[in-house]
Amino acid sequence: MGNCCLFQIGLENFIIRGLDSIAGHVNYICKLKQTLPTLSAALQELTAQRNDRQSQVDLAERQLKPFEQVQLWLSKAETMITEAEKLIEDGLQQMNNLCLGGLAEMLQEISDHKSTGVFEKVAENQPAASVVVRPVEQPVALESTIQKVWSCIADKDVGIIGLYGLGGVGTTTLLTKLNNKFSTTPNVFEVVIWALVSKDSDVGKIQDRIGGNFGFSDDSWKNKSVDQKAPDIYGVLRNKRFIVLLDDLWERVDLNQVGIPKPSQENGSKLIFTTRSLEVCGEMEAQKKIKVKCLETEKAWELFRDKVGDETLNNHPDIPNLAKQVAKRCGGLPLALITIGHAMVCKKTIGEWKYAIEVLKRCALPKLENKEFLFLKFSMKCCLLYCCLHPEDYCIPKRRLMEYWFCEGLLNEFDRISEAQMPGDNIICSLISACLLENDGEMDGEDCVKMHDVIRDITLWITGKFEATENNFFVTAGAQLFQEPDVKERENVKRMSVMENKIEVLNKTPKCPSL
Repeated sequence: MGNCCLFQIGLENFIIRGLDSIAGHVNYICKLKQTLPTLSAALQELTAQRNDRQSQVDLAERQLKPFEQVQLWLSKAETMITEAEKLIEDGLQQMNNLCLGGLAEMLQEISDHKSTGVFEKVAENQPAASVVVRPVEQPVALESTIQKVWSCIADKDVGIIGLYGLGGVGTTTLLTKLNNKFSTTPNVFEVVIWALVSKDSDVGKIQDRIGGNFGFSDDSWKNKSVDQKAPDIYGVLRNKRFIVLLDDLWERVDLNQVGIPKPSQENGSKLIFTTRSLEVCGEMEAQKKIKVKCLETEKAWELFRDKVGDETLNNHPDIPNLAKQVAKRCGGLPLALITIGHAMVCKKTIGEWKYAIEVLKRCALPKLENKEFLFLKFSMKCCLLYCCLHPEDYCIPKRRLMEYWFCEGLLNEFDRISEAQMPGDNIICSLISACLLENDGEMDGEDCVKMHDVIRDITLWITGKFEATENNFFVTAGAQLFQEPDVKERENVKRMSVMENKIEVLNKTPKCPSL
């Protein structure tokens, strides 16, 4: 009987212990099922918080320097998110094995890390880049273009930026103002380098101008070859976030040959250059090409008036109207407006202003002259000069222009005009890319181009001066003439244009045997 009692008591204890154990496992499973979705929710919150902080840092990186503490928090959050995602992926297996594993521990770590992710600021102002401030004129209407370029500088996908436009339009001034802006505006660059390239600069000269920024100017440096200088420049720049500003490119510059690391997303550096040709932008692999346009009439007058000064303009009631005519002859080119504006400061009589207008009608603008056309091949230059036979602002149909060229023998390597169509189109595209012609929409269903007023003035001057032997032109197109012009002193002209006038009858035939 006693043995039976002992056996019963032992059985009861065993059952009780078994029930306790089962209850514990059931409770464990419940905790596991509760912890997994809790961890998933915490992971979502941490991911959202990480994304918010990363967006703030990305925005700040454009002009500010992120705090190392914030960068460290983001790095740790990234690691925790990866580990938590792995635990959640394995969550089902963890429940099958009745194992909480690191879920609870990870949940606590995420909770703790979230609480430390509140920052009053994510970045600080960083020092301006090392830059040499350059003297610059203060023309109006560049602000919007500067802002456009500055936005491109902040774009991580843009490493090379090309600024192109007609000579005198202000590309150098724009590049100079950008250079100086780096000295006052917080940015991510360690060094800003300026180098004038120009038409006659070779790789060695460009290297010398860039090397001067780093103190490479002694005789030992100057005596090095191009191949020896390139590694020196590359060695300085490869570990820096730099911006190189190259002014006045006439052809492609080989960055590797110079020693400039190619700007990329990885190094965060930038190259900005100016040129007169869109084709050069393509050859330099510019991701962003920005055309610098001439000033609108009101802005051009504002700049010209500023350079002439109120004292001169108010000296006679007729001078302002005459001054506006002079400003108009400048065609919106800042260089011409500034140069002529300075020249007219002391001109305080009506006669002087009227004389200035007549001179500008007959001559090329100061400081421009023949420079615009130096890079053109001879055949292309002849095609361009032919365009000045048309009146000012005239809409020239492309097909008609090519027919003229063909008949004049400017496309004489082809026997048929149909064969000359493609090279003719190519010449027009090249002249447009060089900002010497402009697209002008359609007229009677035909694509048209036109010449900028200043370019037309220069070509007329060239045909009357430099090219007088080969291309002596006599042009009175659009001059509102009622009778034929007097050509007694121009009997050697080879091409004459009197189109768009009001001449109804020729009283006498011009004696020009070379026409």
